[in-house]
Amino acid sequence: MNDRLEDIGVFAQVVEAGNFAAAAEKLHLTRSAVGKVIARLEHRLGVRLFQRTTRQQNLTEAGQVYYEHSLRILAEMKLAEAALDNGRSTPSGKLRVSVPILFGRLHIAPLLTGLVCAHSEMSLEVSFSDHTVDLVQEGYDLAVRIGPLADSPSLVARRIGTQRMAICGSPKYFAKYGRPETFQDLVDHVGIIYSRPGMNKQWLVKDPQQQLQSISIPPRIFLDDVQAIADAALAGLGLAWLPCWLVAHHFGDGSLQRAFGEFHVIESGIHAIWPKASYMPLKTRVAIDRLVQNAGEWGNI
Repeated sequence: MNDRLEDIGVFAQVVEAGNFAAAAEKLHLTRSAVGKVIARLEHRLGVRLFQRTTRQQNLTEAGQVYYEHSLRILAEMKLAEAALDNGRSTPSGKLRVSVPILFGRLHIAPLLTGLVCAHSEMSLEVSFSDHTVDLVQEGYDLAVRIGPLADSPSLVARRIGTQRMAICGSPKYFAKYGRPETFQDLVDHVGIIYSRPGMNKQWLVKDPQQQLQSISIPPRIFLDDVQAIADAALAGLGLAWLPCWLVAHHFGDGSLQRAFGEFHVIESGIHAIWPKASYMPLKTRVAIDRLVQNAGEWGNI
């Protein structure tokens, strides 16, 4: 019976991933292993689940029916496991988490790896991506996201910290170009701009009335990596608009300075996100608690 449930899980992953190769990558299996599972399912059921050609792979009518039933079975299994988990005192099982690349590497991964070290029955899989993932479809237990959240009936969110953005530069830069006194002065400065398709190249600041304003600065360098922007700012190549959780230690040692006071810094929420369900697995609960408890170290810098 356990093998059959595992086969159902592989089948559902193939459907959601779109092909055997993508499913194999997510499941950490070979493509041939995934193919054998599907072949075994089709043999046992006596039907073809996929209509396969050299270019695409689609569910057959029987496959669609089986997929809909598979989703219900897998959902019931998760509820059953979570109900049993509620009676446990020790978290167990694999925790799958999606986090932003740099923030996740610097601030989230160390907390979660420490959590797993403290609980020997837990394991951890962290995916680093700045793209929004579908937690439900892709099977994640938890995600960390920065910025505004879209309404979703299938997700729950808890604020775990605050990201604060500031315009900054190095003492070397200010010695050469001077320090801007107003936002209008920025037209006489040069900027290191975050450049990625679909991203706004303007910077957001608060004016003296605490209203949000979009400002532009003549660009000198375009980079699509925040750490590279910080490095360029440290080298005195321009002003940068950066999250304080990345550069707070540079403010502390004076290697970077704010162009304007903290009064003009804008803020956005850092949230933990997880799928809505009747029961929350203990592994997810302890992970969220750890993030909340440690947010003071980085969440309000």
